[in-house]
Amino acid sequence: MDKIQLQDRTKQFAIRIFKLVDKLPAKKASDVVAYQLLKSSSSTAANYRSACRAKSKADFINKLKTVEEEADESLFWLELIIEVGLVQKKLMADITKEASELVAIFTSALKTSKQNRNS
Repeated sequence: MDKIQLQDRTKQFAIRIFKLVDKLPAKKASDVVAYQLLKSSSSTAANYRSACRAKSKADFINKLKTVEEEADESLFWLELIIEVGLVQKKLMADITKEASELVAIFTSALKTSKQNRNS
């Protein structure tokens, strides 16, 4: 997967989250989780786009670390939505899988980038 495809994938992830949030039940808990999830998912996409325009290897690694953290935070909020019963687990399977895959992709990319910098 090239950087353009991954930029699109992270943007599509954020779009899916925005649509999901609109379907959450009207509860105080939903409002809190929705706000945090909207921020972390859109930050994943925006910061990956920024990382692709990094000025140096060190800048790329720094920005990629933020992407990894935001993707992982998104996964956390998705898991919380399931665990507190706001949405059934089976309805969240695809988006949770996508969040897990993004975390894995960025964790691996970060590890590779650090190894390449040190070699």
